[in-house]
Amino acid sequence: MRRREREIQDEQEIRDILQQAPVCRLGLSDGRFPYVVPMSFGMRNGRLYLHSAGEGKKIDLIRKNNRVCFEVDVGARVAGGDSPCRWSMKYRSVIGFGTARLLEDGGEKRAGLDAIMAHYGGPEGPYDGNALDRACVIEITIESMTGKQSL
Repeated sequence: MRRREREIQDEQEIRDILQQAPVCRLGLSDGRFPYVVPMSFGMRNGRLYLHSAGEGKKIDLIRKNNRVCFEVDVGARVAGGDSPCRWSMKYRSVIGFGTARLLEDGGEKRAGLDAIMAHYGGPEGPYDGNALDRACVIEITIESMTGKQSL
């Protein structure tokens, strides 16, 4: 990280940002262009869970290259200054890297959906069996994360 004074090193603070963030931006690549998509998410046991339609560009990209990047942020606001060069952005964010896996097992899907529902304060299961079979749940095994802030 270039600006070390902005680095968040406290793991609990990084977890707090992940718990507070309303959206996770998932970064994927087919080797030619990056593709970033905002998604609902949840986190449990050191893994991120995302819900998706079972087909589409992000699913195709994960099947081709399951190495992903993700970003969440909270508290973003513009901080005006007395000249254009003194304007800034205030925020707290987390960027991470990992490996995505499309879950097939019903129990794993249920656990992932429960993590997502818990993140937004909703009820966990039960889930209709047919809907659970059709659901696409993405699990990201996190390999590294860094936090950054400008307050």
